[in-house]
Amino acid sequence: PESYDTRRLLDFLRAVKSGETEVEAPVYSHVIYDVLPDAREVVHQPDILILEGLNVLQIDSHATEFVSDYFDFSIYLDAQEPVIESWFVERFHALRRTVFQDPQSFFRHFADLSDEQASALAHQIWESINGRNLRENIAPTKGRASLVIEKGADHRVTDVFLRKL
Repeated sequence: PESYDTRRLLDFLRAVKSGETEVEAPVYSHVIYDVLPDAREVVHQPDILILEGLNVLQIDSHATEFVSDYFDFSIYLDAQEPVIESWFVERFHALRRTVFQDPQSFFRHFADLSDEQASALAHQIWESINGRNLRENIAPTKGRASLVIEKGADHRVTDVFLRKL
């Protein structure tokens, strides 16, 4: 939940929603695992703005304004936790063969792990960080979504739930 600058995101959404001609957004790098300090994406009065994020439906009990206040419609993609963990491990292996190879990569030190070491580490990361984040911070927001799409292990949609609008 602390992984993004909520105040900055709210400022961005407020500017877009109020019709500002050009609004700048930071660019995130999966190589350095952070915002690129000198890069910006400029948004020009979009008719539709899609905001993707794991924690965007969260409510902070101390806040008076929420990211989701600016949503006309929200979608929560869901799957069973063991399926999501499996996808995480697969993605970890794929990244190990690609972006982790980059000398600038935040995760460069994982690139040379054996398959067995990488699998063990991915499962450990899942249990200690990602799975915990799913259970404690992401899954509880499911009921706040306008639409919930359930996916199976093969990534196919298995169910759709539309809240009364």
